[in-house]
Amino acid sequence: MSDLPIGYWLKHLDRLIESDLDRVLAAESLDRRQWQVLNSLHNEPATLLQLDQRLLPFLEEDETTVEPEVEALRQRGWIKGLVSLETTQEGRRAHDALLERVQRSRDRLTENIDDQEYLATVDVLKRMSANLERS
Repeated sequence: MSDLPIGYWLKHLDRLIESDLDRVLAAESLDRRQWQVLNSLHNEPATLLQLDQRLLPFLEEDETTVEPEVEALRQRGWIKGLVSLETTQEGRRAHDALLERVQRSRDRLTENIDDQEYLATVDVLKRMSANLERS
């Protein structure tokens, strides 16, 4: 299997990361996009447009806005606001509890990988991306 190309390993790892995160979030009946919205607003309040722009790199081709996720989180009482969206106290508590689980998932991902290896891998992937973006 070591002779498989980098594209295989990137897709394989991406699927594993998403599957693990989905499992972690399922405990709170939350999906990945809702987590991204909650996490983004936990760090900094935003308008819907700002939130769409922040999360644009994560949206699927058929997604144009995170408004459905915003509404789902609003219904749960985790975010508030009409123009400027922000987390509620309950939303902050939920975020903090989920963040611990998400961090454990991230820790499993990087187990037996030191900081230098991780940073070198990210650097190589960034440069590979830049190479293709230029062409």
